[in-house]
Amino acid sequence: MFPPLGFLYIMDVTGEATLMTQPISIWILGNQLLTDHPALLRAEEQAAKQDIRVLLIESQYLLDHRPAHPARLILLLSAMRHYADHLRKAGFEVDYREAPSFRKGIQDHLKMYNPPRLLSMAASGHNGKEFQQTTLPEISSIPIEIIPNTQFLVGQFNPYPQPDPDKQYIMEYFYRELRKHFQILVDGQGNPTGGKWNYDQQNRKPLPGDIHIPPLPTFPPDKVTQQVTAQLSPRFKPRKMGFDFNLAVSHEQAARALKDFIQNRLQDFGPYEDAMTSRSSVIFHSHLSPYLNIGLLTPLQVIHAVRQAYQNSEIPLNSAEGFIRQVLGWREFMYWQYQRDMPELKNGNYWHADNPLPTFFWDGETKLNCLQEVTHRALTFGYNHHIERLMILCNFCTLAGINPQQVLDWFMANYVDAYPWVMVPNVIGMGLHADGGKIGTKPYISSANYIQKMSDYCQDCKFDHNARTGVEACPYNFLYWNFLLQHQERLSSNPRMALSLSNLRHLDQEEREKVQEQADTFISRLE
Repeated sequence: MFPPLGFLYIMDVTGEATLMTQPISIWILGNQLLTDHPALLRAEEQAAKQDIRVLLIESQYLLDHRPAHPARLILLLSAMRHYADHLRKAGFEVDYREAPSFRKGIQDHLKMYNPPRLLSMAASGHNGKEFQQTTLPEISSIPIEIIPNTQFLVGQFNPYPQPDPDKQYIMEYFYRELRKHFQILVDGQGNPTGGKWNYDQQNRKPLPGDIHIPPLPTFPPDKVTQQVTAQLSPRFKPRKMGFDFNLAVSHEQAARALKDFIQNRLQDFGPYEDAMTSRSSVIFHSHLSPYLNIGLLTPLQVIHAVRQAYQNSEIPLNSAEGFIRQVLGWREFMYWQYQRDMPELKNGNYWHADNPLPTFFWDGETKLNCLQEVTHRALTFGYNHHIERLMILCNFCTLAGINPQQVLDWFMANYVDAYPWVMVPNVIGMGLHADGGKIGTKPYISSANYIQKMSDYCQDCKFDHNARTGVEACPYNFLYWNFLLQHQERLSSNPRMALSLSNLRHLDQEEREKVQEQADTFISRLE
C-alpha cells in the first residue's frame, strides 16, 4: 500500500518507522492549465499545500520537432508561466523547468527532490498517454498515479463506453445523450428546450453586406508575454510574425474573452455560423478554442455561461443551441473518436489520395480568391472558423486528391488551437473523409456554388463560379464533378450522396471527358 500523500516513511537506527514530511510531485502538462486541476485536488485531500510541489516543463523537443504557428507557441508558453505564478500565489511550490524533453525534465526533478509519489492527469494526446503509461514507469522507481482527464465531459459521462469498432456512431445522437446527462437545454423529462434538438435550418444564412461585425477583444502583451516572444522569435525565421500577439494568456483574460463573445457576437452566431467573408476571419464565432484546448476555459464553464445568457433572454435559442452543439457535441465527439480510433486514425487514406500539398498552402499565393483569403489568415493569425477549414481548405484537398497526412501536417503547423486530439479526427475524419466514414456521415464536398452562396469570395475572383469547364471555370467545379466520376462506385453506397450522384445524368460523355481532362491538367500543375 502506498504511504499517505505528502509523507515518506524511513527507518531510523533502531529500526523504528518514522513518518517524515516530504512534498509529493504533480506533473502538469502545458495544455492542462486548469484552475481545478484534478491532480491538485487529489493531493489536497491528504496533504497541505506546502507538501505539494508542481512540476511544469517547457520541452524543447515539443517546440522543435514539428512546425508550429508562432501564436500557438507564444500562447502556450506565456499561459504556462502565468499559470505557474497563479499556483505560487495560491501557496504551491512550483518547479518550472526548461528541458530538452519531458523525460529529461522529469528525471532531473526526481533527482533533485526525491518525492515519494508522482501524480499527473492523463494526457489528451495519444503520444502523451503512451509516455505516461510506458516511459514514466521506466524512468522512475516511485509510485505514479495517472488521474483521468477532466478537460472533456466524456470523461465524466461516456454514452458508449464499449464502442463496437466496426460501427458508425452519429454525432447527433451522441450529443443528445450528453445534453440529457448534463441537463443542458432540456426539461425535467429530458426533452429539448423549444421542442427541437438542433436548429440547423435556421443557422445557414449568408452574411448581409451591411451587417456590423464586432472586433475581437485584445489583450496587450505584458512583461511575461514579451519575454516569451523575444525568446521564441529566432524560431520563427524564416517565417515572420505578421501580427501583433494579443491573445488571452490567463484564466482571468480568457473569462473576459468569453464574456465579450456572449455580449457582442453570440446573438448573431446562430444564423451566420456557416457564413464566410473577406471582411473577417471570425465574424460572430467565439474564437475561444485556443483557451479551451489548454485549460484556460473549461467546457462546462462556457456552456453554462451561454445557457445563462439564453435563460436571461439575452440571446435567441438557435444561437445558444448552435454554439453549445459545437462544444458539447462536436468537440466532445471528436475527442471520443480520437480516443477510440487512434493510432490507426491518423493514417487513414480512404480515397487513396497521393498528390502533394500545393506550395500555395505555405505562402498563400494562388489565383483562387477564397483559398488565398483563407490560407493567408491561417498563415498570419493562426485561425479560420470551422466552415472555412471544412468547406474551403478540406473541400479543396479532398477534391484535388491531396495526401491526407500532408494536409494534417499543415493544419497542425498553422493553427493556434492545433493539438493532435482535435486535428486528427477533424482533418482525417470529418474534413477529408479519409477514415472511410467512421466520423462523418458523408464527404463534405461541394462545387463553387456553395462557396458563392455562403461567402463574398467569388465577387473578386478571376474564375467563374458558374462555369463547369473552360479557361475561366472555377477549379472547385471541375474538381467536384471529376471527384464524383472518379469515386462514383464508393459514393453510391452512401445514401446521403444519392442526390449529388443523380446530377451526373446531366453530364454527357463529352462533358465528362472535358471535366476529367481539365481536372487532371489542373492537378498536375498545382506544384
